[in-house]
Order: sequence, then C-alpha cells, then structure tokens
Amino acid sequence: MPGAIAIILVLLVFPVIAIMGSVTIAALLGWSLNADAEDRHEGSELIDVNY
Repeated sequence: MPGAIAIILVLLVFPVIAIMGSVTIAALLGWSLNADAEDRHEGSELIDVNY
C-alpha cells in the first residue's frame, strides 16, 4: 500500500515540477536573448518602432 501512495504522489508532483522547470528555463532564455539583442543593436533607430 505505501508503494501505491508513493506512485500516486509522484504522478501528481512530477508534472508540476517539470512545468515549473520549463517555465524557469524559458524565462531565463527569453531574458538572455532580449538583453543580447539590445546590446547588439544599440543605437539603431529601428528599436524605437519595435514596440
């Protein structure tokens, strides 16, 4: 019986951990790429029309 409870807990918790990990990776990647793009194109007149 304890094994069944452990399996149920893992099946409930693992998707949440996987999703939150993916969200964290996506946020860091987005921030990093945005900062890189702003650094590479600093001073460009086209940045003002992107928003």
